[in-house]
Amino acid sequence: MTVAVSTCSPEEPKTTQKPTIMGIANLHNLFAPDSIAVIGASESQGSIGTALISNLLEGGFEGRLLPVNPKYSQVRGLEAVHSISKAARIDLAVIAVPIKQVPKILEECAEAGIKAAIIISAGGKETGVQGLQMEQEIRSAASRGKIRILGPNCLGLMVPAAKLNASFAAGMPSSGNIAFVSQSGGVCTAILDHSFKEKIGFSHFVSIGSMLDVDFGDVIDFLGHDSKTRSILLYIEHLTNIRKFISAARAVSHLKPILALKVGRSQAGIRAAGSHCGALAAEDAAYDAAFKRAGVIRVSNTEELFDIAELLSKQSRTSGSQMVVITNAGGPGVMAVDAMENHGVVPASLSSTTISALAEILPPYWNQRNPVDIYGDASPDLYARTMEIVAKNEPLHALMVILAPQALTSPMAVAEILVDTFRGQRLPVFAVWMGGRDVESAVAFLNESSIATYTTPERAVQAFAYMVQYSRNLEMIKQIPPRLTHHLSFNRQSVQDIVKSADLTSMNFLSEQRSKEILSAYGITVNPSLTADSADAAAAAAEQIGWPVALKVLSEDITHKSDADGVQLDLRTPAEVRTAYERIVTGASHYDATARINGVTVQTYIPHPDYELLMGVKRDEIFGPLLLFGMGGVFTEVIHDRAVGLPPLNQLLAKRLIEETRVFKLLQGYRNRKPADLAALVTMLLQLSQLVVDIPEIAELDINPVLVKNGSPVVVDARLLLRWSTKPSPLHLVISPYPSHYEIDTVARNGLPLKIRPIKPEDAELFIELFGTLSPSSVYFRFFQHVRELSPATVAMLTQTDYDRHMALVALDRSTKAEKMLGVARIIADPDITHCEFSIMIGDQWHGQGIGAMLLYYLLKVAKQQGVESLWGIVLPENTGMLRLGKKIGFQARFDREEGAYRLNIDLKGIKLDKDAEYTGVSSAVSPV
Repeated sequence: MTVAVSTCSPEEPKTTQKPTIMGIANLHNLFAPDSIAVIGASESQGSIGTALISNLLEGGFEGRLLPVNPKYSQVRGLEAVHSISKAARIDLAVIAVPIKQVPKILEECAEAGIKAAIIISAGGKETGVQGLQMEQEIRSAASRGKIRILGPNCLGLMVPAAKLNASFAAGMPSSGNIAFVSQSGGVCTAILDHSFKEKIGFSHFVSIGSMLDVDFGDVIDFLGHDSKTRSILLYIEHLTNIRKFISAARAVSHLKPILALKVGRSQAGIRAAGSHCGALAAEDAAYDAAFKRAGVIRVSNTEELFDIAELLSKQSRTSGSQMVVITNAGGPGVMAVDAMENHGVVPASLSSTTISALAEILPPYWNQRNPVDIYGDASPDLYARTMEIVAKNEPLHALMVILAPQALTSPMAVAEILVDTFRGQRLPVFAVWMGGRDVESAVAFLNESSIATYTTPERAVQAFAYMVQYSRNLEMIKQIPPRLTHHLSFNRQSVQDIVKSADLTSMNFLSEQRSKEILSAYGITVNPSLTADSADAAAAAAEQIGWPVALKVLSEDITHKSDADGVQLDLRTPAEVRTAYERIVTGASHYDATARINGVTVQTYIPHPDYELLMGVKRDEIFGPLLLFGMGGVFTEVIHDRAVGLPPLNQLLAKRLIEETRVFKLLQGYRNRKPADLAALVTMLLQLSQLVVDIPEIAELDINPVLVKNGSPVVVDARLLLRWSTKPSPLHLVISPYPSHYEIDTVARNGLPLKIRPIKPEDAELFIELFGTLSPSSVYFRFFQHVRELSPATVAMLTQTDYDRHMALVALDRSTKAEKMLGVARIIADPDITHCEFSIMIGDQWHGQGIGAMLLYYLLKVAKQQGVESLWGIVLPENTGMLRLGKKIGFQARFDREEGAYRLNIDLKGIKLDKDAEYTGVSSAVSPV
C-alpha cells in the first residue's frame, strides 16, 4: 500500500502561540507580475518615481505598466491614474511616496485586489519609535488584503530574464543563475556595478530592506523552487524569524548552495553575563551555529562575496577538493599551494601518467609535482599542451591557471587558448592573470568567455575552498546518526517542580546543590556532595562522603568561587576540613561583604584529572538557548576554546560540536593521559540538549569544570539561572525538536501491539530494512519507478526531517525487543504550510492489518493540528488498495489524464476528527464539519 510523495511545511503543533508564517503565498505576484502599478511615478528629474518608471520601460518589461500620480495624466507616454483605487487587474504595486501615505495607499491596494507591493519609502523602524509605529500601521493595512510587502526602505528588485527592473538602481545585470538578496542598498549597488565589469549574471537581484513582511526565509523558499536559480547569495545584517530562516535554508541548501555574508562580528553582541557560558556565547557565534545547521556557507568579507559570486555564475560546482595549479612563475604557484593548506584543501597529486606526459614537453629540470611550474618563458603553445595533459589527471576536480606577465608570454594568447581548451567542459577553471595594465584586455576577454578571473592565487583558492566546503556539507547531510545503545530517561516533572517554586524574576543563580539536582534528573553524572553550615558539620559530611574531599563556598551571590578563595582541595583529615571551612567563609566575606554565605558544599575530591571541560547554556534573545562545549577550568575565558551549537542535538551533531574545539585533539589521548570516553561526553551533551528543549526557563547554565578521569566525565560544579521565558516549549527553539507528544501506543487489527511515533534521524537503518521488505510493485507504487536500493542522500532526506515542514509517522512492532518498522506515512508541506502532499509505505507482509489506515488517520490529526488545510497525493490506477483506503478515509479521487494517475484530495477544514478515537475503521473517526 503506497502512494507517491514530493515536498512540504507545518509550524509547531500543540500551542495557540504558533508563529505566523506566510511562506511563498502571493510571492509570484512580486517576482513574476504581469502588471505593475508605480505609485509615485513621476517625470521630475532626479526623483525615485522617475527612476522606477524609466527602469521598467528601459528594462523592457513586457507586461502592463500603470503610473499612479494625481499630478499627471501621462508619465513617459503611459496613461496615468490619480489613485490606485481606479486600477484594475494589477499584480504588483511599487510604492515611492512619503511613508506616512503608505498605509492609506495599501488600503486602496487591498480594495483593488493587489496582492504584492514593493515599498521603496524610507522612514520606518530605522528612524525610531515613530517609524516603528508607522510600520505597524503598514502591516495592519497590508494584512487586510493579504498583500505581501518587500521593504520598506529598499532599492526594489530585478529579474533579468523577465526583463523586470522594479528598482531605482542604475542599470540591470544580464540574466544568469545566481540570486542575490541583500539588506543593504549600498551593497546591492556595489555588487551590481561589479557584475557589469566581471560579466556576472543574476536570476534575481533583491533589495529586501527592513523586512516588515517578506524576509530571507520567504525569499529562500521561493528561490528554492525556481528552476533558473542555481545558487543563492545573501548579505545579512540581522535575521528576524530565525526558525523560518533555518527551516527554509535546510530545505533548499541540499539542492543549491546558499552563501551568506553576515556583518557584525564585533563583541558588541555579547550581553552582560554572570557565568563563563554567558560571557562566551557571543551573538556572532550563534549565527555561525545557525548557518551550520541550515547548511549555509558563511563568507568573511565583501571581496569573498564578489569572488564566490563570479565563480558560481561562471563555473560548474566542484565535486571534490583536488586542484592542480599550472603557473609560469614559481612564487605564485607556492602562494596557491600555501593558501590551499591554510584552507584545509589538499593539492591534487600528479599521476605517473601525467608526470610522464609532462616530462616530454617540459624542461628536464621541471619540478615534477603540483604546482606545475612551466617557467617564465612559457609560450602559449606550451600552456595549451600542459593544460590538455593536466586536464586528464586523476584525481582532478578543479584547475588553476596562473599567468604572471613576462616578455615572452602573451596574456591574451594564453587566455584565448584557455578558453578554446575548456570550452564545453564541466571542469571548474580558475584564471589568475596577475598584474594590471598588461593583462586588462585578457581578463576582459576571459570574463566575456565565462571564465572566473582572480587577481591573486589566494583569492582563487578562497573561492574554491567555499565550493569544497559546500560539497563537504552535502556529504555531512547524508551521514546517518548512530542509534543510541541505551535508552536515555529524564525526570521532567521534578525539574518542572523546581522551576515552579523558583523566583523567575531574580538574577540570582540557583545553588550548586539545586543545579546539580536538575542535572541529575536528566541523567547527567554529578560529583556527590553534601552541604554544611559549620566547620563541624563539614567535617562530619567529609566522613560520610569519604576522603579526600573538596570544600566550596555555598553562595548565590558569588559566581566564580576561585576568585573569592572559595575552593579548598585535597582535604584528608577533619582538622584540615575545619580549617578550610573557616578560610572559605572568611575569604568569601572579604571578597564580597554583601554576599550571602550559606556555608560550604563538601564533595568527593578527584585528584589529577586528565582533562577539565566546560559545558553550558546561554539563552539568546534571538536564537533561544545556545549550547556550549569547550575547555574548562579557571582559564576558560583566557583560552577561549569553545564551540557553540543549537538544540536539539543527535549523536552526530553532538560529536561534531566536540570536534570543533581544540581540546578535542587532547581528548583522544595525549602522552600518558588516557583518552576521554567520547561516547559518554556525547551522551552528556544529548542530556543537556534535552534539558533545554524541555525547560525554556533556563537562562544560563554554567557546568565548569566537567572533570575527566580515567576516561569518565563527571560534573564537579554547576550553576543555573532561571528566568521567565516569553515562549513555551518548544517554540523557544529555532529548530523544531522531536515532537514526542505525537507518540501513541495502539494495536493493529490482528492484535499486534504497535507504537506510532514521528520518525527520527536514527531510524535510517530501520527504514532501509522496511524498504527491503517491499515487493517490486510496492516500490513502483511508492516511487513511480523501479528502485533497487535507496541512496544515502534519499535515506537522509526521508529520515532527517524538519518537523516544521516534513512530518513522518512510523509504525513500530512493540511485541519484539528490537525495534522493527512496519510502515511510514508522511506529509511534506508547501512553504506556506497550508497544502501537503502525503505518502504511505507499508511492508508487504503487513498489508491487510489496518496499519496504513491507522497511520493515515493519525497523520490527518497531526496535519490538522499543525494548521494544514488540505492533503493530496498521486496514486497509480493499479494501486487499488490505496484508492480504497483513500475513499474510506474521505479523500476525493480525480483521474488526471496527463499524469495517468488519480489525484486524491481531502479538505481538512471540512472534516472533523474524533479526538478520542483510536482507529475504529476510520469511518466513525472522520466526519464532516
